[in-house]
Amino acid sequence: MNLRSTAKSIAIVTAAALTAGLTGCASIVSGTNQLISVETMHAAAPLAGATCKLENDKGVYYVTTPGTVTIHRAYGDLNIKCEKTGIPAGLATVKSSTKGMMAGNILFGGFIGAGVDAASGAAYDYPALMQIVMGETAIAPVAAAASGAAATR
Repeated sequence: MNLRSTAKSIAIVTAAALTAGLTGCASIVSGTNQLISVETMHAAAPLAGATCKLENDKGVYYVTTPGTVTIHRAYGDLNIKCEKTGIPAGLATVKSSTKGMMAGNILFGGFIGAGVDAASGAAYDYPALMQIVMGETAIAPVAAAASGAAATR
């Protein structure tokens, strides 16, 4: 084996190792789970003690307001239903947004890394704060979710 073929072999192994290390970039940087804080409002005032069920295609999660829960990131909508005795339920649907790092993942990690992050949910994000108005149904579009706007009206 000559020096040129040895150098070429080392370069190929190094490139393969770097590519493998960069796949799943979003899952490494921010993971497949996300903390979500939920608050409930009634008659324009904060309402404590509502029981909320959050559901997406990766699971079902429960929290009592005001509170924080860990959910699994997903491409699909996050449906929220908050209930408290004597008060009409508050419903919200929040669209997930694709993280900006997904483009970098395609460039540096390749389509394998992007595929891993899309399948695992790591490529997606929901707003960190959900404000649910009791007695109302809300749908937060992707643009609102991406900017961190709360799900209201």
